[in-house]
Amino acid sequence: MHIAIVTAGGAGMFCGSCMHDNSWARALHAAGHEVSLVPTYTPIRVDEPNASGSRVFFGGLNVYLNATSRIWRAIPRPLKRWLDRPGILNLLSRMSGSNDAAQLGDLTLGMLDGDAGPHAAAVQELAAFLGEQLRPDIVIFSNALLGGAVGALRQSFSGPVLVVLQGDDVFLDGLPPSHKQAAITATGMRARQFDACLTHTHFYRDYMAKYLSLPLEAFETLPLSIDASEHGGRPRDETGQPPTIGYFARIAPEKGLRNLVDAVDILRLRRPDVRLLVGGYLGRQHSEYFDSIRETVRNWGDGFQHVGSPDTLAGKVDFFRRCDVVSVPTEFLEPKGLYVLESLANGVPVVQPAHGSFPELIESTEGGWLVEPRNPGALAEQLQRVLEQPDQRREAGRRGYAAVRERHSPAALARQTVLILERMLSSRTAA
Repeated sequence: MHIAIVTAGGAGMFCGSCMHDNSWARALHAAGHEVSLVPTYTPIRVDEPNASGSRVFFGGLNVYLNATSRIWRAIPRPLKRWLDRPGILNLLSRMSGSNDAAQLGDLTLGMLDGDAGPHAAAVQELAAFLGEQLRPDIVIFSNALLGGAVGALRQSFSGPVLVVLQGDDVFLDGLPPSHKQAAITATGMRARQFDACLTHTHFYRDYMAKYLSLPLEAFETLPLSIDASEHGGRPRDETGQPPTIGYFARIAPEKGLRNLVDAVDILRLRRPDVRLLVGGYLGRQHSEYFDSIRETVRNWGDGFQHVGSPDTLAGKVDFFRRCDVVSVPTEFLEPKGLYVLESLANGVPVVQPAHGSFPELIESTEGGWLVEPRNPGALAEQLQRVLEQPDQRREAGRRGYAAVRERHSPAALARQTVLILERMLSSRTAA
């Protein structure tokens, strides 16, 4: 089976969705299938071998210029394709901060307009590449905002076309009120053009079915997974070391670092030796938010450490090995939570809010505890219990370590994917 996965680059940062897509592509290839991982917007950045192709479609700068300039839109596509070269896109990504969804209303609607909108030439180019050159058996888009290309793709491709929903609502909810509802409506209409919608939890399936007004029978569920082969699991040497709580995620208000800082601030009244270790990408648009965090912790001394975003997988593993417990107490309803699996893959248990994907992940892995969302006091109490009960903490870490490798491995993801895709191809043949 030849599977094409159309993924979206993260503008130079480690993006959970494109990292998961990359692991997914590698797992399907290891299972004996031909896989083409097609990047859009920017090249993807991953901390494992990169399975994506070198050609980028819907290059970020061209998308922006097409949406904002009629003159640029009128220039023949071959004359501006040079702006989609990976080297140029990577350079521009390093020079600029991540896009703020609140500024992207018109651009989003333009993308959803497909070949009837400002990106018609780019839509036709992607559709022709997939349907006429690549000619896979199945095409999978990594988010519904790329759904504007489906109509054009159907003209040259007769196989199943699927979409993975993995945070589209977060982006759409960040759009300004003048564009938000129109974008949600357009996304729902595009989603109905796919043969199936894929999610990684039943929670997100139910949530997005209601959010986009889609029937539940349009959904299939795949396990969230990571490649744990390079992750550790060695217990931290606690001799003479202060108890350490870790946060590893993008630094943004919705990810809940403020909740964790407030909880640790409470905890340090009882345990002044507790240390908070923070890792993750910090975009320019969230610098003021992080400055306010630093103001809260300015009297903590070395009790607060920000290590940034590790450039290598080894650096990420080293981060988790320095922690006794990890918590990312999100404000929003997290659709995935790869950082939970990453922490557990290293034998480090987690404490997470009882909403979004977390209850399912904790039930599946038995690698942590749930607390009331947006309640720093409850979070502080649970973190204290975890730190003061080392036997229970290590046992949760061992359970999570094993469960990630058994139920959330790339092989498990590939098996379930193939079952779904073979069923869809069989039903098409029978029809």
